[in-house]
Amino acid sequence: MCSDSSRTNRPEYDQVIQDIADYVLYYKVDSDEAWRTARHCLMDSLGCACLALSFPECTKLLGPTVEGTLVPSGARVPGTQFCLDPVKSAWDIGATIRWLDYNDTWLAAEWGHPSDNLGAILAVCDYLSQKKLTFAEPPLKMRTVLEAMIKAYEIQGVLALANSFNRVGLDHVLLVRVASTAVVAWLKGGSREEVMAAVSLAWVDGSALRTYRHAPNTGSRKSWAAGDATSRGVRLADIALRGEMGVPGALTAKQWGFYDVSFSKTSADQKIKTPANREFHFPRDYGSYVIENILFKISFPAEFHGQTACEASIILHPQIAGRIAEIDKVVVTTHESAIRIIAKTGPLANAADRDHCLQYIVAVGLLFGRLSAGFYEDNFHRDHPEIDELRKKMVVVEDKRYSKEYLEPEKRSIANAVQVFFKGGGKTDQVAVEYPLGHRRRRTEGIPLLGEKFRSNLLSRFPPHRVEKIVGIFEEQEKLEGMPVNRFMDLLVI
Repeated sequence: MCSDSSRTNRPEYDQVIQDIADYVLYYKVDSDEAWRTARHCLMDSLGCACLALSFPECTKLLGPTVEGTLVPSGARVPGTQFCLDPVKSAWDIGATIRWLDYNDTWLAAEWGHPSDNLGAILAVCDYLSQKKLTFAEPPLKMRTVLEAMIKAYEIQGVLALANSFNRVGLDHVLLVRVASTAVVAWLKGGSREEVMAAVSLAWVDGSALRTYRHAPNTGSRKSWAAGDATSRGVRLADIALRGEMGVPGALTAKQWGFYDVSFSKTSADQKIKTPANREFHFPRDYGSYVIENILFKISFPAEFHGQTACEASIILHPQIAGRIAEIDKVVVTTHESAIRIIAKTGPLANAADRDHCLQYIVAVGLLFGRLSAGFYEDNFHRDHPEIDELRKKMVVVEDKRYSKEYLEPEKRSIANAVQVFFKGGGKTDQVAVEYPLGHRRRRTEGIPLLGEKFRSNLLSRFPPHRVEKIVGIFEEQEKLEGMPVNRFMDLLVI
């Protein structure tokens, strides 16, 4: 029997893996806008994490895996007294940042939340800084944290530009794991071979299913899935830097690689993919594009496809106040991704179900003229049956232009329009909002409000004098960048 050596020769690392490693190791960030936006992203993410600590369903999951564990030079979890090993600290930080669906967002063929990677970045930078101090070495500076953020955002976001993981049933936290693994391997001083090995292991892990994001199985795992992913990135980088071999053909191996096993499946509304389509596509190289164009959730803790719908419904609130019984129907005009992901009818089982329901978000905005995280909770929903009554009167339709401009690189709109029709023929104007407050096109308007959001969120956890110290650090770019990571984290300990 003849042997086929081409099947046993160990290949070079897949080009996708090489490109990620080369970017994280060698790219020099020279965009002032990227550095400035990274500061705002860090500020907003920490505020979101602090606000999440007001919710017992979140805090019950935090702390050491083994109660009473002490970790010398451990990584701190902001807003708590926990000092944990970097893997569990990354889990806790990532979970708190993501818990309320209030952190920054990236929308493309795939979507996600690049600030989820901060779990790994902050935990590892804090641990490394404290470890260096024990050897009388200088700690890392916060500029390194910002640089790691820019690179993690870019890896996750560029992978998402033209590659839809949700269409094959995979959850976007896969991209968090890949990005976190890459930047942690770099932060820990990994060589090119070690970074590639780490990234390959992240791809071999496969991906979580999106099941927990969709009815009838929507649940709170979506609030900690990113923490789990960024934590796994820390673990995989550690394994690779201990000398564990990588998997060079993790993506392209025939039959056994990620493309054939996980990226070739199709949803019911698609034709079967051809083998030529079983690979990633990249419309641009890695740089600093993603963080420069990141979307902030400034006003509403809601799934981002519904942000402009909430803004439109709040604008309409004064026109329908006192006339709820007269409403015949509400027409929500939106884009295809919103219809596919968050348009829901019928019962909503829990808070995680409600904050991913376009109709629920619109109903709350129309009825109350505002939206906060508590409006998704069971007790609020139970006390306000009029929300579901109004949901039943909603019609959701697609505007093809909205769907097209959602994907256009120079627009990246997330448009929604809301119009209320009354019994007897009356109606409101149609209120359309094409770019949410957190969009790059509305930065001048949005950043001061982002600062107000940050201060308010900090006050949910810290006394006013501490809040002022923390806010003061974020007011100057150079002051933040030059601060030792361990000193920065000291301020965030309760």
